[in-house]
Amino acid sequence: MAPTSPRLSAPTKSTPTFSPEHTSVIYVLGGPGAGKGTQCANLVRDYGFRHLSAGDLLRAEQDREGSEFGSMIKEHIAEGKIVPMEVTVQLLENAMMEKDKGRGRFLIDGSSSSSSAAAFDNRFPRKMDQAIRFEEAVCPSKFTLFFDCPEDVMTERLIDRGKTSGRADDNAESIKKRFKTFVETSMPVVEYFEKEDKVVKVKAVKKPEEIYEEVKRRMGGRGFEMEKK
Repeated sequence: MAPTSPRLSAPTKSTPTFSPEHTSVIYVLGGPGAGKGTQCANLVRDYGFRHLSAGDLLRAEQDREGSEFGSMIKEHIAEGKIVPMEVTVQLLENAMMEKDKGRGRFLIDGSSSSSSAAAFDNRFPRKMDQAIRFEEAVCPSKFTLFFDCPEDVMTERLIDRGKTSGRADDNAESIKKRFKTFVETSMPVVEYFEKEDKVVKVKAVKKPEEIYEEVKRRMGGRGFEMEKK
């Protein structure tokens, strides 16, 4: 195995790299088909967030010339395995540092522009250990924006999307597995932060524009205002 690259190392830190006084991090969670991508795009446009996709960062790193971990990431994704959290956390930190040295607003999730089902398995934070590692090493989050949507609604959306998307994982069998994985791994993250009053839960069953109206209302309740154009 190739030696650990300094760029991707994730040493134990006594304090996070970024201060929540200057850096606002919001995790975006929801099952497959909950509409996370659409709402993230709205928040980027109106609130000045930068949307960081763990899945896309991993894919970019696997193709980066000279990357010590490129082949490892490629093998993990190809085999449907989870990339070690130290790598994912460091890639997120690197991306934040590139944006005004971490100052500003960031939405973090694990969606990907790729059609591979493995991209969904690299969502972030996927499990509690990922969330805790990021909070301790990079930056404490402001809250988790959770799009709550019933399985039958998400299934209907994804099957409908699959008619034109060309995504191999937009079929009933794959959707059921993806939903089961989400409930078993990501819901404990939601429940953990909910106990700390760090979850904004939005019902995601209406039309996207109606859901966004609720998102804006809830963002305002947490002190986030839209940027003036």
